Amino acid sequence: MHIRFDVPADPAYPGRAAAALGNVRLRRFGYIGALLTAVGAIGLVVSRGFGWGERSSPLWTALVVAGVLSMLYRPWVLARARRRSGRYAVAGAYDITDDNIMMRSGSESAGIAWDGVDQVRDVGEFWVVYVGRMPATVIPRWLMSAEDVETLRAHLTERGLLRGR
Repeated sequence: MHIRFDVPADPAYPGRAAAALGNVRLRRFGYIGALLTAVGAIGLVVSRGFGWGERSSPLWTALVVAGVLSMLYRPWVLARARRRSGRYAVAGAYDITDDNIMMRSGSESAGIAWDGVDQVRDVGEFWVVYVGRMPATVIPRWLMSAEDVETLRAHLTERGLLRGR
């Protein structure tokens, strides 16, 4: 297998890639925020029902506020990443073989050996490549030909790396 494709110097591309990586990393903040908000709201209702409202109200209110802020953290970070990363738009390329993924962006290049990859997840228009538990890079599927996408999908499935959303 040898797949090579170029990444144009599109100002939107770095933001899309940063959002795909950030989405994976920051998803848990939404869950934690929902849990904190629910616990805080239930605490407020229960404390008022038993007449404890004045003493414990600040605690439950703080939990609700912390939960809402936690849920808003992910969209804020993703919007900031999109806005800031537009400055980093440079032409690049991917060179994917049976042994590794080589990425070039401007004058920088890096590679990841398939032996070091633990999993690959399908996230929207990207495949997110994990080394250990951390997302290491993305592979933009929309820049690849349909034939190359299927070839790489077969390779990832054969190695047991590709996982669903």
